[in-house]
Amino acid sequence: MISIPLKYPICALIICFAISTFCFKSTAQTIVEPKDTPAEWSKPYPPFRIAGNLYYVGTYDLACYLVVTEKGNILINTGLANSKQIISNNIKTLGFKLTDTKILLTTQAHYDHMGAMAALKKVTGAKVLVNAKDAQVMKDGGSSDYALGNGVKTYVPLNPDGLLRDKAVIGLGSTKLVMLDHPGHTKGSCSFMLEVKDKAKTYKVLIANMPSIVTDKKFNEVDTYKNIEKDYAYTLKAMKALSFDIWLASHASQFNLHQKHQPTDSYNPTAFVDKKGYDKALTDLQLAFDKKVKETSK
Repeated sequence: MISIPLKYPICALIICFAISTFCFKSTAQTIVEPKDTPAEWSKPYPPFRIAGNLYYVGTYDLACYLVVTEKGNILINTGLANSKQIISNNIKTLGFKLTDTKILLTTQAHYDHMGAMAALKKVTGAKVLVNAKDAQVMKDGGSSDYALGNGVKTYVPLNPDGLLRDKAVIGLGSTKLVMLDHPGHTKGSCSFMLEVKDKAKTYKVLIANMPSIVTDKKFNEVDTYKNIEKDYAYTLKAMKALSFDIWLASHASQFNLHQKHQPTDSYNPTAFVDKKGYDKALTDLQLAFDKKVKETSK
């Protein structure tokens, strides 16, 4: 059962690409997933337990997270279209069942995090919940995204089962996630906060959608996103004020996963206790934002 309090109703890099000739058909529609994507996005990576009931099940760089509860599981992000089998295999390797997935979430409605969402929903019957600001982009398969859309579907469109607002609580079993509205990268980019625990400790975990700038245009030239500069400024300020023990992100490279964890490593949640790294990442993103604002003002 999905429980969301009534007060919160359900309702990394710049990717500049030319649409490739790589296409696939899906139910009377053509989906065009950009061909020239980093190899790390499709490279398998051994799954592992991060902390408590939180697991990494994504590819080498496209981070996907499995939250295991006594009432079923929550999957956050699904990578590219070809990530379906990787995620399925990873979940099985960990000893869990893909079909126990009850809720599907995403940190942003871009093709590199939404690619396998429709296929995984079909297999699991899970409910897809999304930040309301990204609902339209999800419905049109990314074609209306202000930076990457260009009127072309880059993943199979989905009608979300529920819309989320800032600070919405997603509950499953005894686990609760709080969605944090962090717009800019997409209009509905978001992060998730949750508590996980093991026999030794309870950890407050932030799964952050880092506000990297995804458009080459000046902010005042982005006609379909008038509040883009304001939204980035809001997100940077809001993210700097967050308090947590462990932080993760939408891309493994954003939180230096491969410097913190090797496939042969044993369970070690403290490897991801890295406030200094988080602050450094936000400082770099702030500098990029300030540069863009300066360019916009010229």
